[in-house]
Amino acid sequence: MTTSRGAQTALMDGALTVGQVADELGVTVRTLHHYDELGLLVPSGRSAAGYRLYTAEDLQRLSSIVLYRRLGFGLEQVGELLVADGAARIEQLRRQRDEVRARLAQMTGLVDAIEHALEAEMTQRPATTEDLRAIFGDGFGEEYQTEAQERWGHTPQWEQSRQRTAHFTPGRWQEIKDETEALEQAAAAAVREGVDPDSPHGREIAERHRESIEVFYDCSHEFQVGLAQMYLADPRFTAHYDERQPGLAQWLHDAIVANAAR
Repeated sequence: MTTSRGAQTALMDGALTVGQVADELGVTVRTLHHYDELGLLVPSGRSAAGYRLYTAEDLQRLSSIVLYRRLGFGLEQVGELLVADGAARIEQLRRQRDEVRARLAQMTGLVDAIEHALEAEMTQRPATTEDLRAIFGDGFGEEYQTEAQERWGHTPQWEQSRQRTAHFTPGRWQEIKDETEALEQAAAAAVREGVDPDSPHGREIAERHRESIEVFYDCSHEFQVGLAQMYLADPRFTAHYDERQPGLAQWLHDAIVANAAR
């Protein structure tokens, strides 16, 4: 049975065109045409010129379609949900929730894997000036680097150190900092406990000191004695050690000299 043009016009009062519906619900005109072709959302009427017209009921159905699509349902599933009863929709939603949770767990694992890969990549690259400043804080100063190059840049030790440290990663520099901290703590404890610099324990610390220098360049016992003398001659080195433990600069000097003599 067909309706008269007047009845259809009354039915379409307040209806929206496809463009108006697209603006209203944030979907594209192309999407609405596609839904019409699939029979998912067929507009209730047409204008005299043949344009699609959507009623309030059509908009309500479209709202449900948009919601289900945002929940991750495929178009075929959406069609089933639109005609399903309440119990069936609840079951569908529960299954969808479980699938989304599973995907979320997979994505979380993927993010963790990417983080680990990124961390590994970052730690394998040579350290930058910013890395060194972050690791050593106030203990790193470019002015000291410049002064050191001016004083020792012509020596084989400087060239050896430059070649070795060129490939040090941030992780390796952090290890060096931690090892140096442990060495200085052990030396400071020896001073507090009254350990003789020429004792086995004192010479052990002196040897650990030499090995810490050899990370950067080959350090003979004779060269190490020269460093120990600098610790007393340069107020900055003396202050560095004595701030940790009064008398540490002198004690470390004596331990290095005693170890070299033996």
